[in-house]
Amino acid sequence: MKKQLLELAGVLVLAVCVVASGIWIVSVEHRSRQLFIQSEGLNRELDRLQIDWKRLQIEQSTWATPSKIETLARQRLRLTEPSDDQLVVVVEPAR
Repeated sequence: MKKQLLELAGVLVLAVCVVASGIWIVSVEHRSRQLFIQSEGLNRELDRLQIDWKRLQIEQSTWATPSKIETLARQRLRLTEPSDDQLVVVVEPAR
């Protein structure tokens, strides 16, 4: 009788271990899937940010061209080229 109780206790302990390990595996798999989904979301955000960064670099290079600067100076600041009588040429004296 005592031997049967020990065997039954052993079987119950093993069953509890099997159930606990099964629950642990399911939990780990679920967490793994959550992390994968989060990782994919971050990868999509990274791609979007890289596209925005490249667009901003192109926009910056467009705004920095001499012709664009000249156009903005003429339109917004109403700057014009000086006439010949407004020009002053400064010559450095020879040493």
